[in-house]
Amino acid sequence: MNNNQTIEKLKQMRLGAMASLHLQHIKDNRLESLTADEYLALLTDHEWDHRQNRKIDRLLSQANFRQKANLTDVNYTQNRNLDKNMFTRLGTLDFMNRKENIILTGASGVGKSYLAQALGHEACIMGHRTIYSNTARLFKKLKLSKMDGTYLKELKKLLKADLLILDDFGLQAFDNHARETLMDIIDDRYNKSSTILSSQIPVSAWYDIIGEGTIADAILDRIVNSSHRIDLKGESLRKGVLKNE
Repeated sequence: MNNNQTIEKLKQMRLGAMASLHLQHIKDNRLESLTADEYLALLTDHEWDHRQNRKIDRLLSQANFRQKANLTDVNYTQNRNLDKNMFTRLGTLDFMNRKENIILTGASGVGKSYLAQALGHEACIMGHRTIYSNTARLFKKLKLSKMDGTYLKELKKLLKADLLILDDFGLQAFDNHARETLMDIIDDRYNKSSTILSSQIPVSAWYDIIGEGTIADAILDRIVNSSHRIDLKGESLRKGVLKNE
């Protein structure tokens, strides 16, 4: 058996991690310490883990998070109306299996963005395609896409995301374009995938911010009724040592 040919064939079949481990075992003369079945399982597991890690890295990169947020680093010590048991359950991502949404509200600095991105990070770890975006920035991008004819293509990308995170929702009043765009996004994703909205504006004021009663009713009916709601309280975490947003 020509080991060099075997390693080259593995590389050509894009089994690079398997090839590298096989080469290392040959150099270390460790082949005889394992049965054929054990060795095949070892190589297969190594290649599998390598590909899974690459997939996670790709998903995290494509999500375009603003922060490195992690569920294990969530701050429950501050008195900010965050129930640990409830948020831990959300961290299992069962809400995504049920195609439910999450609404995070509260003043600037209380940790809304961090919590949203921590859930998004967990979604990527679990292999879910995730998109994070500032809401106003996304709407500007989609407005430009209407001009160059790529609007439907951009909408399709948002629909494909298993989890969409819209941060700083409602900071600017909605014009006709923003209303129609939001309706397109929410309607396409309704009962198909989950959305997280983070906002400094209380949900009770969203109707007026969106405007156009009929459209506002349709949007809020699709968002609010299927959402877990967290209304954070307390002072800005930016003032302390732990900065969660």
